Parts: sequence; structure tokens; C-alpha cells
Amino acid sequence: MVAPPAATGQVLLTAEGVSKAFGGAQALRDVSVTIRPGVVHGFVGANGAGKSTLIRILAGVHHPDSGSIHLDGQEVHITTPLVASQLGLAFIHQEMSIIPGWDVLRNMALGMPYRTRAGIIDWKATRVRAAAVAKRVGIHFSLDTLIDDLSTADKWLVMIARALMQDARLIAMDEPTASLSPQESNRLHEIIRELTAAGTAVIFVSHRLAEVSELCEDVTVFKDGRVVRSAVNERLSSHELVQAIVGRRMELTQRPEPPTSVGDVVLDARHVSDGRMVKDVSLQVRAGEVVGLGGLVGSGRTEFARLLYGAERMRSGDVALPDGAVRFAEPADAVAMGLGMVPEERRSQGVFLDKSIDFNINLASLNSLRVSRFVPWLKLGVGRRRAERLIKEVGIKTRGAGQPVGSLSGGNQQKVALARWLAEDRKVLILDEPSRGVDVGARAEIHNLIRELAARGAAVLVVSSDNEELVALCDRVVVMADGHVCGEVVGDDVTIQAILALSFSRAHHPKEVA
Repeated sequence: MVAPPAATGQVLLTAEGVSKAFGGAQALRDVSVTIRPGVVHGFVGANGAGKSTLIRILAGVHHPDSGSIHLDGQEVHITTPLVASQLGLAFIHQEMSIIPGWDVLRNMALGMPYRTRAGIIDWKATRVRAAAVAKRVGIHFSLDTLIDDLSTADKWLVMIARALMQDARLIAMDEPTASLSPQESNRLHEIIRELTAAGTAVIFVSHRLAEVSELCEDVTVFKDGRVVRSAVNERLSSHELVQAIVGRRMELTQRPEPPTSVGDVVLDARHVSDGRMVKDVSLQVRAGEVVGLGGLVGSGRTEFARLLYGAERMRSGDVALPDGAVRFAEPADAVAMGLGMVPEERRSQGVFLDKSIDFNINLASLNSLRVSRFVPWLKLGVGRRRAERLIKEVGIKTRGAGQPVGSLSGGNQQKVALARWLAEDRKVLILDEPSRGVDVGARAEIHNLIRELAARGAAVLVVSSDNEELVALCDRVVVMADGHVCGEVVGDDVTIQAILALSFSRAHHPKEVA
């Protein structure tokens, strides 16, 4: 454990020796952090380093296995989010907890105690309070505006205002600028400075190290569930932060054998942009090759993959397949042209949980099961036999092809999503977080399956936030940051350290970001 230096001045909150494990895996190891009032405290580290786990413990979402939390010098037990709120701790997660269809006032008033003796909300008093808070954070729109009509930056203002409505003494912000423009980010920075000037403590989680260096007076660096550096009243440079995050030594991950043969370019994306999260990205994938797409949260990886597949609209750029240039209006067009995709959200987007395994496997290749092109009936027996063959081939552990996918383990659900694209040969496979949420054994089986798909001639693009996965699986890795491609590593140069260094590289050169 790296103990934080003694804070100068008053201390608001301390976490001492906090540890937390999930399923036997240690997420936090003896972590100690000191939060001072009126100070912006940066939490930085690679994905999975432990930042969010500690925040969820402070928020009452998770409970520590050991250690203690003190507020104003008194030990507190934050058992639920309500307890955290009552203690004056507010948390704004990257997936903001707003209520669509509600206006700004009602979203600001969530959790407010302003009620009359009859037990109903005193909306008059609430509006007066909300108007004062809105003025404080610079909300320029009406409190009656629908939350759906606001920009991401303005929604962040509403979330900050909600925290102040509850007299929050500490506000934790998880990646607040990941989806904001430079102008919107600067505006948020000004508001944060005003909050801390008034005595509010702010925990600021960001992968943009330049803004951490500029904004944060205190910084805690997490790595592998531990605190590896803690600075109080000291602004660390981007270079110092990268050194602490990457570390001097990195554990080596076994590299895959290089492909025996790589064919022609099958997927050729040129200058692809969506006008927001993806900015002028070019990438090629060849037949028989597994290409990784890495980067930090908010880098634009998933958004780029969805543009390729037609799940989102491109504003500019071109995508070419062997048959010529294409621009898919919807995913069905991509499937018809020989592309397959396993999305990041497996349970909500990748499979139908209430449907059978054979239904899910055959879903993308129903045309091949039709009695004829003029008759909409399907050869159900052929589909069932094909599903049973793929169940054995992929190694899905099940009672039979008719078992609902929702009753399978996470790893087996992922195998079903992959098997769908084995039913017919696919030219290109886009796999977003292919082994997220599965155990070590299932992860190895899924990796072997992906390598086998490439050996059959498929061009495979793997999008992953797990750098160890990229090293273990990919022939080369393209790294994105702030919506741009910031570099590429190939062959033996594909290491966790190299991917991390590229991921953070744009933080050193903010002026280069358009």
C-alpha cells in the first residue's frame, strides 16, 4: 500500500485500508485515500485499476471487505446510496441517472426532502431552491425544459445542480468530459473551480491526463487495485501520471502465433467520422487477420465499430469491401453483405434471452433455411441440426438446442452470439468486448474460437478495453484516443505498456485534437 501524504489543512473524508474482491478476484487491495474540502481530487488509472470500485463503495453501492471510511474524523458505514446522500456525498456516473420525459426541475428535485405536512412535494419551495442552484451553476435554460432536449453538457449541469440541491459536500464525477467538446469541457472546469472555491470537494475521474494535471490539486493513481502514487497539494504532469499508470515493469502476456497467411484487405475504412465521437478514422483489416481496436473510455472505439456496421450514421468517410464501397443504412444491410457483429451489450443487444439457442444461432442466416425464395416457410429441422452441430463445435454447455439462452452462463451466452456468425461464412466479424464478464476458462475458449475464425479466412476486428486481451489475441492493435487513431503496434511490439502509452499519448498534446 502507498499511504497518502499527510494533508495540509482540514480533511473531509478518508478511506483507510479498503479492500474489495468480486468472485475471488481482488478489485481493491488495502487502498487509502484522503479527500480535502474545497479541492479537486483526481482519480486516474487504466481501465479496471480500481477507481470506480472505490467510488461505488463511497456511494454505498458496494460494501468493503475490510478497511474503514471516516467523515469529519468519525467512522461511517455507508450501507446504501441513501445513506451516502444523507451524509452529503453525491455521485455523477458516466451513465447519468436522469429520467427521460421529465423536465429539468423534476430531475433536479429527485431525492429532495421538501414535503408539506400532508406528505406531498412542496413544488413552490422546490422551484425557489432550484432556481437559486441553477443560477449558481450557470444553467441558462428554463427549469421546465424537457431533459431529453438538452445537450450532454447541459445534462451534466443538471446532475451537478441536483447534487447541490441536496447540499452535497462532496461530488464525484466519473468521466464528465468524455463526451464533451473542448468548449463544453472548459465550461465544466470553470463550474468545478467555482464549486471548490465555495468549499465543495470534487472527485474527478478522467483518462484525459492533461485536464487532470491542470484541474486537480490532489491526485491518486490506481493500478491493479492498489494506490501506486498519491499527491496532495501537488499538480502532477501528464508525463508523471503516465509513468505512474504504466509502471516500470509490466507483466508479459503470451502472444498468439503469427498467422500463417494473411490475404487481401477485406475491410477498408477511410476518414470515417460521425461529427461527435469519431473523427477522421482510417483502418484496414485483411483476411485471416485479427486486428485489435484499443483505447480508453470515451476514445470512440465502440462508436467507430457501430458506424462500420450501420448501427449509427456516418457523417463522412468511406467503407469498402471486396465488392466495392458501401455505406450501410442499418445493420441488416451489413449482414446481407457478409458482415457480422457481436455488440458490447451482450444481454440487451447480442442475444434474445427468452429465445432458444437454435433460434439465436440461426437468426442471421434465415434465408438459407427458406424452402424457396418465393415461400416464407423455413426448414426447421435443418436449422435445428445446424445449431446442434455448432453447439458441439463451439463448446456451448447446454441441455439441448431448445434451451433458452437466458438460462446459460455468461460465457455460454457469448458463445451463442459468436456461433450465429459461424452458421454461414462471414467476410468480416466485428467483436466488441468479446470476453467481458466471462470466467477465465470461457475467455480462453472464446479466444481460441476467434483465432480459428481468422484461420478460416475471416477478417476479425476486436474492440476491447482489456489490454491484456488485445495482447493475447491480436496480430496488431490500432489505438484510439479522443476520437482519433493515435497509433498502431504490430507483432512483438504489441504489449500492454505500448498500448497504454498510446492510449494516453493525446493527453500530452491537447492542441493536436481537433
